[in-house]
Amino acid sequence: MASDHERLRALKAFDDTKAGVKGLVDAGVTAVPSIFHHPPESLLLDACPPHHLDHEQHFPVIDLAAGDRAGLVAQVKAAAETVGFFQVVNHGVPETAMSDMLACVRRFHESPAEAKAPYYSRDPGRRVRYQSNFDLFQSPAASWRDTLFMETAPVPEEIPPECRAIAPEYVRLVRELGRALLELLSEGLGLDPRFLEQECLDGDGLTVAGHYYPACPEPRLTMGTTRHSDPSFLTVLLQDAVGGLQVLVDRLDEDGKKQTAAWVDVPAVPGALVVNIGDYMQLVSNDRFWSVEHRVVASGAGPRVSVACFLRTDTSTKVLTPIVTGDHGEARYKSTTVAELVKHYRAKGLDGTSSLQHLRV
Repeated sequence: MASDHERLRALKAFDDTKAGVKGLVDAGVTAVPSIFHHPPESLLLDACPPHHLDHEQHFPVIDLAAGDRAGLVAQVKAAAETVGFFQVVNHGVPETAMSDMLACVRRFHESPAEAKAPYYSRDPGRRVRYQSNFDLFQSPAASWRDTLFMETAPVPEEIPPECRAIAPEYVRLVRELGRALLELLSEGLGLDPRFLEQECLDGDGLTVAGHYYPACPEPRLTMGTTRHSDPSFLTVLLQDAVGGLQVLVDRLDEDGKKQTAAWVDVPAVPGALVVNIGDYMQLVSNDRFWSVEHRVVASGAGPRVSVACFLRTDTSTKVLTPIVTGDHGEARYKSTTVAELVKHYRAKGLDGTSSLQHLRV
């Protein structure tokens, strides 16, 4: 009990600084504090490519401006059914908008602690909030990461000055991309192109998470983000060139049979956005599309900056129900509300277990 008490006191002391992990780095720490120490079994950093990937041992890079519609649907469907991750180019988001968004998130996190402190909050009701580890008090160990959250449609005055002129336009562009991807996925399920947007996305639900991972003095003791799957229909990720994102992929033997899983690095492709299937989509697609676990390793290089856009729904009472079709002729999940999924996700934090497990039929 004494060690639990001491850990809680250390967590509160860290949180009370409102300076995040960046504050520790600015203070000149040369050792990772114990609250950030992860158990050895979660720190296996050997990322080895699987033996067989249809996309030449990389995640598929899909050109949204190339080929015919049927070909695009087939590519997106194949990625969603297997790896659950893919990258897109010629996606309609200009490179200037991407670089400006990364730059404004970096400027915010690198601004003086006293300028960021007013945004520091653990109140999920605040549409714009800055914090270190949303699950700081739930997770087994803290991660080496700070985040600026911007929920659906905040008014400009709520957005930090560093991002005020940039974030709304970037979000608009990503929302358009998200709708285009949902159309492709709808067709991949054999449904009307507008089905997923109309049935799942009430309103303009989209959450932005501007992550900042400072260079870590002892990266083998901690994680940037622990293994998890996303509470979203789709996640669109903008990442810089530092690297560190890994996805858990099944390794196959020469006969194509599953062996042990391996962590695979997601390459930073210039001009590309990373797209992954979220838990909501896995449930609604009835396991046709897979929400795959991923993580970010800590690194002595950095900072790493990324911007994750989570396509969700504005309506917490929205009921998610599996689409029963074809060879997936029986529902594999109980129907549930978005509010229940979010409640479960927040309660457990990023503990390496799927939020869908308790809904399996």
